[in-house]
Parts: sequence; structure tokens; C-alpha cells
Amino acid sequence: MSKATNIVWHESTVTKENRQKLNNHKSGVLWFTGLSGSGKSTVSVNLEKEIHALGIRTYLLDGDNVRHGLNKNLGFSPEDRTENIRRIGEVGKLMTDAGVLTLTAFISPYQEDRAQVRALLEKDEFIEVYVKCGIETCESRDPKGLYKKARTGEIKGFTGIDAPYEEPINPDITIETDKQTVEESVQVIIEYLKKVGYLG
Repeated sequence: MSKATNIVWHESTVTKENRQKLNNHKSGVLWFTGLSGSGKSTVSVNLEKEIHALGIRTYLLDGDNVRHGLNKNLGFSPEDRTENIRRIGEVGKLMTDAGVLTLTAFISPYQEDRAQVRALLEKDEFIEVYVKCGIETCESRDPKGLYKKARTGEIKGFTGIDAPYEEPINPDITIETDKQTVEESVQVIIEYLKKVGYLG
């Protein structure tokens, strides 16, 4: 992929701080990471509903949805997974600049990829949410039938089976969806968002 040349960044007269003031809340990225079937999409959908009702401008980027459009040209090789996360990180940065609290639900199996997204944003704008769940529970849920296909060899390079998942070393929030209900998980995140000034 060739890099663009002869490009110049154009500043806007409306700043991120202006947009945050208009919205009356901070913007940033809530980055949900975990195995397939851990509950990332379920928890993020329910969380968005709760905080939207509180008047927070939100947008949810879900792994499968993004692969229908923005990232439909990417597969699941390590290189494509990295590029998938890089693009989502850049979108999250744009959404943060727009004054929106963005929720992302991606397996994002590599620690380095998640760290690179964190590095794109200001210190308090990236909140890593580790959706921790034992693989046995994820596999028993198997909402898309993917573990079954991976076990029979129909899918290759499946995270947790024959591709690695690197657990977050020091996530901002950990929810354990094999021990907590969806409602309890959502409440843990809401309490954290209150503590760090995202919710009044």
C-alpha cells in the first residue's frame, strides 16, 4: 500500500473542546476487548442504551458491522487483524474529536494493537474494558457457531483455538461475564465513567 504524499492537515476553527462543551460531556473511546462470545457486543449495546438515555452522545462500532463496510476488504490474518484495529483506532480518534463517546466491540487480540490505539488518543480518552470470560463459557454460548467450525477445522486462525488472545495487562475496567449479569457489568462501567468524569 503506497503512502499518500503532498497532503497537509487543515485545522478547523471549531475544536474538540468546543464540541464537548456543546454536548456537555467529555468524549473518548470505550474499547471492549475479549474472546468471541465473551459478551462484548451484548454489554456494549446495553451500556450505550443506558448512557444515551442520560443525554450522552454515543456511537457503537461493532466488529462484524465494521467488516460489512469500512473493513470489508480485510481478512483474519495477523496483518489484517492489525490493520482492522488501526483503522478503528483512527475512526475512534475522529469520533472523539467530534465530541462523541464511542464504544468499540472488537476481539482485538493483540496487546500491541490496542496500545497503538491508546497512543492515538489523549491520556484520559481511551478506556480499555476487558470482557473477561473463560473460553469454556464462550464456547458453550457460541452465538455464531464459530467455535464449532474452528474445532472441525472449517475456520482457521480462530482466536482462542488456534490463534492467540493476549489478555490486557492493566485494563481500566474488567468485567467478568461468566460471573456477572449483563446488568451488573453495565453498572460497573457506569460507575467507572462517573468516577472519571464522563457522566455527571
